[in-house]
Amino acid sequence: MPHSADLLGHPSTDWAIVAVFAIVYLGMFLGGLPRLKLDRSGVALLGAIAVIALAGLPVEDAARAIDLPTIVLLFAFMVVSAQMRLGGFYTAVTRRVGALPLSRGALLAALIGVAGSLSAVFSNDIVCLAMTPVVARLCLHRRLNPLPFLIGLACAANIGSAATLIGNPQNMLIGSVLQLPFAGYVRQAAPPVLISLALLWVWLAFGPGSKAGSLPPSQVPAGEGANNFAADEPVFDGWQTTKGLLVAAALLLIFLFTDWPRDVAALVGAGVLLLSRRLQSARVMGLIDWPLLILFMGLFVVNHAFETTGLAGQAVAWLGTQGVHLADPGPLLVVGAVLSNLVSNVPAVMLLLPHLGASGEQAGVMLALVSTFAGNLLLVGSIANLIVADLARQQGIEIDWKRHAITGIPVTLASLAVVWVWA
Repeated sequence: MPHSADLLGHPSTDWAIVAVFAIVYLGMFLGGLPRLKLDRSGVALLGAIAVIALAGLPVEDAARAIDLPTIVLLFAFMVVSAQMRLGGFYTAVTRRVGALPLSRGALLAALIGVAGSLSAVFSNDIVCLAMTPVVARLCLHRRLNPLPFLIGLACAANIGSAATLIGNPQNMLIGSVLQLPFAGYVRQAAPPVLISLALLWVWLAFGPGSKAGSLPPSQVPAGEGANNFAADEPVFDGWQTTKGLLVAAALLLIFLFTDWPRDVAALVGAGVLLLSRRLQSARVMGLIDWPLLILFMGLFVVNHAFETTGLAGQAVAWLGTQGVHLADPGPLLVVGAVLSNLVSNVPAVMLLLPHLGASGEQAGVMLALVSTFAGNLLLVGSIANLIVADLARQQGIEIDWKRHAITGIPVTLASLAVVWVWA
């Protein structure tokens, strides 16, 4: 009986791997598989199990296929973000901004700036999770149409998260695999991010729907106000917030000015936060996005198995003979944006990363910006969008795909144009 490693490279095994790969990425496109209670994480996990068991991929090879530094960095910053949420930091900042005597346009600018800035350091998904209920109640209290503010929150969180290599999962992956310098990336990414945030504000402040900015009193629920706490809002804890901010600031300084391994530094920071006499570690761990970590690990294994077939390399080589090179700015922008909306940005980045060739840092920066900005195109384009829509619905505010598209499509096209010009 042949060793499982000997099965790799056999035609029958290659076809089995291709079949599993196709099913997994169909699941990424659909968000699950028909007739099965599986989400994307479940599909990726079962795909990994399938290539290990059916295609004969040794478990040791499967483990080596997982980029451990990316997983560690992602986990560590989930701990940091959870600390800030449990300390009430996001809620307190949003409420402070809401209490300022600002006009509609100025309030929009302030909230876009806050969401974008926080998402550059902390998880954009958790920022949306914490800020959405507060922004919704703030708008209802001021009798402002909440849709531009909530859609602006989601779009700003996505755009802002592209500013650093820790703002979102796909950037962490790109930075880890390509070994991008943190400070160098920030210098290149900051201008397109800032311009895109400004374009988002211009569209929301002066574009279609900007004139219908007020709600009649009948649509404002009794007792709603910017200073009202919801039952699920964490009370501000100065010590826990300060502790989290100090760790986050220390990590940023380490990333910017030293060559220390980012994953190790972040893991130490997470350990410092978990070492607490007041905040139970179980509460922090309960806010870790375990399904996202499983999604990453499953896709690492499936994509590694697919690479062993050689089909991906052959397809890229054929495109090269046709004059299409994935590492070039034009093809990378188009393919990255399309794939990010078809299968989500993390799977898209995993597919494209092995084929960037010698372009290195420049291609990595473009892929990070494009895959992140593309998440604003459609309501289902990013988890942050779905979080805002779901929490808004709980406040009686409906954000459907049409309402999101009025902002998402033009803002995405404009931000991708900025990337193209900047590149």
